[in-house]
Amino acid sequence: MEDEQNKPNQDEKKAEQSLQEGIDFYYTPEGYTVFTAAHHLKRGSCCGNGCRHCPYTKGQ
Repeated sequence: MEDEQNKPNQDEKKAEQSLQEGIDFYYTPEGYTVFTAAHHLKRGSCCGNGCRHCPYTKGQ
């Protein structure tokens, strides 16, 4: 059985489907996925993971 806490909700599913490479994220030469500031702004809040382009941590 799937754990209800790990099951993505409708908002998460919608966000995953709407990601566009070059706008919401890009790949580094090493193959890592990096989310852009535009993606973080769409997300609406800081996730607390210390993301490279987080617009919510500037000036803090």
